[in-house]
Amino acid sequence: MILAVTGLQRERRILAGPDVEVVVGGGNAVRLEAALDQAAAAAYGIISIGIAGGLAPGLRPGRWVVAGAVRDGETETPTDLAWTEQLAARLPQVERGVVLGAEAIAATAARKAALRRASGAIAVDMESHVAARVARRHRLPLAVARVVSDGAERTLPPATRVAMRPDGGVDLAAVLRSLLVEPWQLPALLRTAVEAERAFRVLGRGRRLLGPGLRAGVVGGLVGPDVGKLPPDMV
Repeated sequence: MILAVTGLQRERRILAGPDVEVVVGGGNAVRLEAALDQAAAAAYGIISIGIAGGLAPGLRPGRWVVAGAVRDGETETPTDLAWTEQLAARLPQVERGVVLGAEAIAATAARKAALRRASGAIAVDMESHVAARVARRHRLPLAVARVVSDGAERTLPPATRVAMRPDGGVDLAAVLRSLLVEPWQLPALLRTAVEAERAFRVLGRGRRLLGPGLRAGVVGGLVGPDVGKLPPDMV
């Protein structure tokens, strides 16, 4: 099976399918890593897939990012070349580059700019670095395909920063409390919701394009990651 790593329950519902086990992080990297370690023995590849924040200027909501490497602090883990090329060939409007894994939401434009300068990454999420650690430890092929939900210039309203429950669901009560305290954020919250909805729709279309197992069908049938050709520093 393929392990699909994502952050939200809504992403899990989009990505679930035959030969795919979706593991939801919910913002808890420690718990996510433990769950992936437990499931890795039965897996033949790990893909971090879902939505992400843009770091590169001009990278708009709805654009796919397919990573050639994942940045985790000072460590950079390359993705599986064959799998990555298949993803880039099948998905529309792909931007390629490094994806950064972070322990917390990159909520402000200033924070995104600082992460961009420090890492050179084009997008950031809260799961890819965990997926990379587990892939390295278990010598599994790694892939990353993410849809930009909020651009580099976007500062997220306060309600979005408290919206995720530990199980990856949406904490509507926390969102409403935030709105009651700071009602001025409503226009920005609606704009963020519209952009996120666009990203979820793109994710759903991409899921259908990638087919069973998220392995990106090519001429001659479905193929998976080339397990026999791991990058040298992953063996």
